[in-house]
Amino acid sequence: MIGLLPSLNAVLNSSSALLLVIGHRYIKKGITRQHRRYMISAFAVSLLFLCSYLVYHAFHGTTRFSGEGWIRPVYFAILISHTILAAVTAPLAIVTLRYGLKDNKNKHKRIAKITYPIWLYVSVTGVVIYLMLYHFFPSAP
Repeated sequence: MIGLLPSLNAVLNSSSALLLVIGHRYIKKGITRQHRRYMISAFAVSLLFLCSYLVYHAFHGTTRFSGEGWIRPVYFAILISHTILAAVTAPLAIVTLRYGLKDNKNKHKRIAKITYPIWLYVSVTGVVIYLMLYHFFPSAP
């Protein structure tokens, strides 16, 4: 059962990215109500991801990257940037969501311009890392 969590995590990250993009498109069209729904959904899916991720690593531990050659520094560059930005995304998303829910449009818009691309990058690179670890360069059993 624990072995299924990386795939679930990739689905949750993909879902979060999709919800973010759709929510962003709604606000660009001025459709605030739908924007709010999609962004709250993206936040909820990201929370589910975080729970699943923590459970997986609590029981499984670290998964080593087995790729060799030029792909190793590429993988680690993605992983390091993803990890650092993931730590930044959590508080940014909370503050952004809070300003949005309190209808503080100026502060929400200002911080959302920073939060959105970082959060989207983290969601997409999470899927890339999953693919690299479990599909393109899987460790020997």
